[in-house]
Amino acid sequence: MHEPVVDMRDVPGDADVAIVGGSGALGFGLALRLRAAGVRVAIGSRSQERAAEAAGRLSEVVDGPACSGLANDDAAAAARIVVLAVPFASQAATVKSLASVLVAGQIAVDTTVPLATAVGGRPTRTLSPWEGSAAQQARQLLPPEAALVAGPHTVSAASLADPDARLDEDVLLCGDDRAATAEVARLVELIPGLRAVDCGKLEIARAIEQLTPLMISINRRHKAHAGVRIVGLPRPG
Repeated sequence: MHEPVVDMRDVPGDADVAIVGGSGALGFGLALRLRAAGVRVAIGSRSQERAAEAAGRLSEVVDGPACSGLANDDAAAAARIVVLAVPFASQAATVKSLASVLVAGQIAVDTTVPLATAVGGRPTRTLSPWEGSAAQQARQLLPPEAALVAGPHTVSAASLADPDARLDEDVLLCGDDRAATAEVARLVELIPGLRAVDCGKLEIARAIEQLTPLMISINRRHKAHAGVRIVGLPRPG
């Protein structure tokens, strides 16, 4: 088991956040909301041309800081926080390709859910990764020097990608490095309407990931884009 990163140094780069898989629905939605919040975003894709096209589309939809479109490796090397917004079917290959790029001080944020769609199944069912969860699988493949935080899993990609949609929900996060989780939480809360909730160590990702097929089923049945809200928490500070 990898030891959590404690002493993280700043990583210089041309972006605050890189989103690997940023041309996909969830990745693009996150990029849109973060750019609108003033965050410098690098969109990553297996195809640099596709990434550049997504970056151009993003610039047309919302104003904000400079946004670049890069190949996945270049995007991951350009930012301190690297969001992995790829489907489960390509998660392992993508993480392996980034393993030689990520260094001490960087934080990987894994949004992957092991939906059965990876093998032609229904999106309301999940697979069972050997490691226990998609996030734990990513942890085994990433270099130990890079921290890993799991989330978000329950925020609607369609809502994120609609700049007129009002968000009002919680983002559940977990990870073995509390400082890294806190940093990702601060990033999440730059997006109006989202509150980050630290749910504990990375092992709890297996429970959080299972909420995604539940939300898919609820939203299909009610034709909605509902999210999750945890009640009864103490107010910050």
